[in-house]
Amino acid sequence: MDRKLLQGARAYSLGRRLLMGWLCGVASFALAQAQAQPAASTERSLSEWLDRVHAAPRRHNYIGTIVVSSNAGAMSSARIWHACDDDERQVERIEALSGPPRSSVRRDNRVMTFLPEQKLVRVEYHESLSRFPDLFRSGGAAAVAELYTVRPAGTDRIAGFETDVVLLAPRDAMRFAHRVWTERRTGLVLKRQTLAPDGAVLEQTAFSELQLDVPLRPDRLLKQMQPPPGWRMETVQAVRTTAVDEGWDLKPAVTGYKPVACYRRGSASGAMQCVFSDGLASVSLFVEPAPEPSAQHEGALAAGATHTLTRRIPGWSITAVGEVPQQTLRAFAQSLERRP
Repeated sequence: MDRKLLQGARAYSLGRRLLMGWLCGVASFALAQAQAQPAASTERSLSEWLDRVHAAPRRHNYIGTIVVSSNAGAMSSARIWHACDDDERQVERIEALSGPPRSSVRRDNRVMTFLPEQKLVRVEYHESLSRFPDLFRSGGAAAVAELYTVRPAGTDRIAGFETDVVLLAPRDAMRFAHRVWTERRTGLVLKRQTLAPDGAVLEQTAFSELQLDVPLRPDRLLKQMQPPPGWRMETVQAVRTTAVDEGWDLKPAVTGYKPVACYRRGSASGAMQCVFSDGLASVSLFVEPAPEPSAQHEGALAAGATHTLTRRIPGWSITAVGEVPQQTLRAFAQSLERRP
């Protein structure tokens, strides 16, 4: 996987956590609540909670600072503005507070990233960002309950708000455990940890400061999607596709992971990305041409909870990226075979 695509994979993983991680956590809390109900009412209770999950971003504006830290000592922070209105429009702006200056504005599946040092605005379309919560609505929640055991883990205060804490432990070795803090009144997730098998924290994402239900309208944030004079605009084309249409056989890899989206970037020879999720964790498979001859081998990297694994076959490079154990990525990387 070349450097640019690897950076894109890592940015996708971080962006997805910032933009969608809170919804996943609220759904996790819903599972915990459902587990405490009698069997006959579990499905109904879970459905009620999930309705709240999907309604929350359309009902609550907020402004806050998010801090992401890993067990390797890396730390980054970002400021986030989330606005909604009666038309159920949702707009988010995220400004990096550490590392190179950059900011992103998202409306639905359209993301504009502003890179001041390059005077560049990169425009991308991420269907999986808007589709990801639909896994729960389409029956995925029941599958999550089969993949994780869920139990209450006490209460806490995060960013000045009272929260309930829930622990989700995996039933197999193909996924990590998660600990989630949800704000008591709204159900918004204020903190989330990804845990190693021994219980150590691999990565943590949390609000360090938060203002809920602030008077913020989407129109104000949409005005910030206009590129400054003199800046270049670069549109990253993403075309919906399937592995089969791109000439690959994709075998079932890991129980519980369902396909979310698959698209090809740029020209017909561009990289393909397929996204899978079990309702909490996700895996992206990136496939790109590698014309130079190379023997089949693997290379693995880890940064906090995000792991990457690269497999090379003649003419191609396959990279799996996700907040999952390496054996899960290996299973996904091995699941692709080039069709004759």
